[in-house]
Amino acid sequence: MNSFELLEALQKNNALKTLRDPLWWPRSCSFWVIVGVILTQQTKWEKVELSLENLEKASIDSLEKLAFSDEFFLATLINPSGFYNTKAHRLKTLCKAIVEEFGNFEDFCLRVDRDWLLAQKGIGEESADSILCYACGREVMVVDAYTARLLFAFGYEFDDYASIQSWLVEGILHNYHKFEKASLNEIYALFHGEIVEFCKKNSKGKVVNVDVLGF
Repeated sequence: MNSFELLEALQKNNALKTLRDPLWWPRSCSFWVIVGVILTQQTKWEKVELSLENLEKASIDSLEKLAFSDEFFLATLINPSGFYNTKAHRLKTLCKAIVEEFGNFEDFCLRVDRDWLLAQKGIGEESADSILCYACGREVMVVDAYTARLLFAFGYEFDDYASIQSWLVEGILHNYHKFEKASLNEIYALFHGEIVEFCKKNSKGKVVNVDVLGF
């Protein structure tokens, strides 16, 4: 099995029955992805949605407003996401760094690189790649715990994040000619979404049932 065959099997299983966004991540290609990446750490997305609603109701709806908001007030708004004091500090600090370094969200998307993101407090490889893929529209494949569990269920074991990412990318690039008019960003974005949604529906604890994929 290669990653292209895995993607085909996931698509046939119809893991993404209802697309919440053309790229799967809610409000893709907007600064809200950056907010979501910080808030979704160690919590469920449903809790993040409540926090995003609170931010909008308080009219904190831009990078600039987040960067210069009161940290205590910000923490109260994102309370549903848990670890709200830590996340408020990291979110405010990240947004302020983006404004100071790039000026605005559009220039950030054009100019930011992975190394800059990884240098920011609270941003690891998964978070950095999620921002690059879903906020900036870059050709980046995101790897998460679900991905590792899914591949482990098939008997694959990898040493690190980069090894999993390389395996996923290799199969897609080798078969890219088989996709119709889809950009690599779209393919990677939806591939990650397929993995997450499949694992949510077919996992018991940390064990993923892959029998339904037919391999």
